[in-house]
Amino acid sequence: MRLPLIGSLRLVATGVALALCVGLGVVIGGRGALLGFAGHTTISESVVIERLDAVAKLITTEALVRDVVTYENTWMGSTKRSLVIVTGKTLVGLNLETPPRIHIQQRERHISLVLPHARLLGVDIVELRTYDESRGLWNPFHPADRDTIYQLARRQLASAALDLAVVTHAEESARRFLVGLFATDGCTIEVTFAPAGDVRR
Repeated sequence: MRLPLIGSLRLVATGVALALCVGLGVVIGGRGALLGFAGHTTISESVVIERLDAVAKLITTEALVRDVVTYENTWMGSTKRSLVIVTGKTLVGLNLETPPRIHIQQRERHISLVLPHARLLGVDIVELRTYDESRGLWNPFHPADRDTIYQLARRQLASAALDLAVVTHAEESARRFLVGLFATDGCTIEVTFAPAGDVRR
């Protein structure tokens, strides 16, 4: 028996920044705690972490990806094939399970953040459309074949999303959002990204 094969052809891929306004009013409303009340200019690392935790799931990029999945299975010389067009949404964003590295210069009112690279958070298949299907003489399609095609489609969409530089787009969106969130009253922010193992040192 030959293992299932996958063939791929990238057809459509578009990156769309998700709306980051959800909960933004609550986060911005708490900005005063970052720099303190009037007369206080202390920048707290714990408050920076609190703000990051509050917005981490909002800083995401959603990509619509369409791909072609070719499924083939041969058993005792009898081959079944299926050509499926799959469309899905992939979500890429920040996961702050690894604590960020934070360096604060109080006098210069400068914050340096080193965050883990954005990563794939989820894949949601929107549509599976079969364009061609042929069964073997004694190798028909079974529900297990449909499940296999579904799982292969998920993996293929995830790979396609990463190939389309969606991670880079998510990180740029995160950088712009965080600069806007923390850069108040002349406070400057520097946001960089590093592999998770290099962040908390």
